[in-house]
Amino acid sequence: MIKRWAESRLDELLKVRRGVNLTGARQVGKSTMLRHLFPKFRYVTLDDGFSLRQAEENPADFLESIGLPVIIDEAQRAPSLFRQIKILCDTSNTRGKLYLSGSQQYHLMKGVTESLAGRIHILELPGFSQRELCGDPFADCFIPTDGYVRKRLKTARKPASLWSAIHRGGYPELADPDTDWELFYANYLKSYLERDVRDLAAVHNLRTFERFMIAAAARTGEVLNASNIADETGADVTTVKRWLSILETSGIIYLLEPFAATTLKRAIKTPKLYFRDTGLVCYLMRWLTPDTAERGAMSGHLFETYAISEIIKSFANAGKDYRHFLSYYRGRDRKRITRNGQVELVDEEIDLIIESDGILYPVEIKKGSNVTAEMTAAFQVLDKVKTAKRGIGTLICTCPLPSKLRDNIRALPVWMI
Repeated sequence: MIKRWAESRLDELLKVRRGVNLTGARQVGKSTMLRHLFPKFRYVTLDDGFSLRQAEENPADFLESIGLPVIIDEAQRAPSLFRQIKILCDTSNTRGKLYLSGSQQYHLMKGVTESLAGRIHILELPGFSQRELCGDPFADCFIPTDGYVRKRLKTARKPASLWSAIHRGGYPELADPDTDWELFYANYLKSYLERDVRDLAAVHNLRTFERFMIAAAARTGEVLNASNIADETGADVTTVKRWLSILETSGIIYLLEPFAATTLKRAIKTPKLYFRDTGLVCYLMRWLTPDTAERGAMSGHLFETYAISEIIKSFANAGKDYRHFLSYYRGRDRKRITRNGQVELVDEEIDLIIESDGILYPVEIKKGSNVTAEMTAAFQVLDKVKTAKRGIGTLICTCPLPSKLRDNIRALPVWMI
């Protein structure tokens, strides 16, 4: 077993919470981790028809018959069960004896938020982070202060092949080098479409939804343009937005919201789209080798997607809601730059803004190793924000070691996230 950083968080919750709802995309290892950590707990899956009928027809008797402590997998399949769990939580002071998990986050979260708010703690399990795959014991979330960099240098491990890691993806089954990459993603996509998409969206033509996923994958790392995706897939904009919501709630994509500050009146208000797993992007785009992914026209966006995904995992594994910390900025006003001797007009953009304790840490992400401070010129726009202070800026890239580009700008290799 590869150690998951969420394990230590679960140990803490075991002592103070009545129960935990472990969420995450399909096949990120939720059930495996729970059964490994709590081998003495009874394990019940509602994928089993007999257990499902019991839970649906008489949830009170079902809970009494299985007893505590228990892990209930695919709990979203029996919505009536949540009300009975609420009664159980309200009438018992027992801590850490009930764990819920499931692959359809929308229905699972709906049951928890409607019936179990304040009673069950919600913890997200992402795919394997690069730290976990390398056996790195570092557990802090990525807030790129000087202190973070000093601590990170002590344990950070560079992957043997960065683009192999990006191409392979972070699903636990793929940590086994003998697992066939193409076959895994083919089965994963088939299972996701047939089991989750049919239930969540009532999509009858799954091939159309698959084309939509491919169109979305081709735009990872870009500002979301639902109309553009609709034109390519033949679906209307309303349908595309609904399908994007399904991808988000099922853990396939992440929509990075724009930085909200009234002083930045010319900021674009549309989110950026990122896939949560770069291996899935490569499969959907038919990039069958790491070399194909690295040399393709989308390699910059793929590298950015990988960096954002690793940052998200660092927050999720620390038990923090990354949505409260992360945003991006793009302004409508264009600036003139000189590139290769040519003057170009480009948008002012900050790939990522990490907000912590009233300080804004701007982050630029570049695939190359030959980076300069001029690439971070847009960071200065944060000086207009009166409610927060601009912290040290970071340029994440493929440089071999951390380096200072200016007093308040550093370059940081992606493997130090």
